[in-house]
Amino acid sequence: MVRDLVSDIRLDEFRSQVETQTTADQCPTAIAIEKNIPIYDGHKVTNAVAGEWAAVIGQGAGVFVVKRAFTDPGAIDAASDAFRAIIAHERAAGIAAGDHFAKAGANDRIWNSLQKLCLHDPAVYVRYMANPVIDIACRAWLGPGYQIATQVNQVRPGGKAQAPHRDYHLGFMTPEQMAEYPDHIHATGPTLILQGGVAHCDMPVESGTTKLLPHSQRYLQGYIAATRPEFRDYFEKSCVQLPLEKGDAIFFSPALFHAAGENRTSDVVRMVNLIQTASAFARHMEAIDRTAMSRAIFPYLGALSARQRQAVIAATADGYPFPTNLDTDPPIGGLAPESQQDLLARAVAEGWDQARLNAALDAQDAKRRP
Repeated sequence: MVRDLVSDIRLDEFRSQVETQTTADQCPTAIAIEKNIPIYDGHKVTNAVAGEWAAVIGQGAGVFVVKRAFTDPGAIDAASDAFRAIIAHERAAGIAAGDHFAKAGANDRIWNSLQKLCLHDPAVYVRYMANPVIDIACRAWLGPGYQIATQVNQVRPGGKAQAPHRDYHLGFMTPEQMAEYPDHIHATGPTLILQGGVAHCDMPVESGTTKLLPHSQRYLQGYIAATRPEFRDYFEKSCVQLPLEKGDAIFFSPALFHAAGENRTSDVVRMVNLIQTASAFARHMEAIDRTAMSRAIFPYLGALSARQRQAVIAATADGYPFPTNLDTDPPIGGLAPESQQDLLARAVAEGWDQARLNAALDAQDAKRRP
């Protein structure tokens, strides 16, 4: 099976899948289709679009853009200021991270920007993550209990482009490692992750917005194919880019062929908060202290609408009750123990104070230890 997966990689078959048009019947609530990519208006998005978005990611273009994804543009500015403060702190501490686009120190990356923003300024974090659009997109592809992680990329003029690739899980392996997995893993792996990003400034194509190859996520052998020169050459000739405005969001399958572009401007510092959301049933890429984050946001949850609160809790707390220690944390009264998200929502509903929440989180963590 694995041998066939490798030997059957053919560019002509890939092209036959990719060289197709995105049609209006595939995305009936989109306000436009630009360069084969559906475009939506964030101010009009409701839960009803979830099925459509799932179809776009899985069997359609594999990518969509939400214009004006943030109804509160001030949240973007406040988060950007916080991110710049975090970057300055990490540089001063000598722990500034490099990125994929230039030599170390030329640009900036914040690993685990989700947790760092939350603990740096929980009020700004809550304002930023109280965004139903992000929650709807993640639920549309992954269902409840999903786990968000984010990383900030700040790319200055001259920042170089990435090579085309697919993303985590299989995308972070060598071709030899990929080939060890049977073809059904290549098919189902992308269903466990949703990629995305939020534009923190206006970004013309010349600033290096992500290069995308719509419909390329459906090619079964694509993880290995993306490492091959003929497929990379085809990508560079056929990929498309869209300009993004501050507050726009993009979501795409991790199996979509994509690559960050080169920043060819002289004055645009491109800042994007990258979103990688994992299914409750998947191992995530980053280790995140969701207990500390839950403590930090609790004082701000009561002032939110129910919809906003759901989005913030989903982005912050652990939504899946496993793995746990079933000797100390048995599923009494149900099939599974209470998740951290359930606990946090119950604390808000019952009007707990901070001390009671802290004690309950500590007790829950202790029960889950082996």
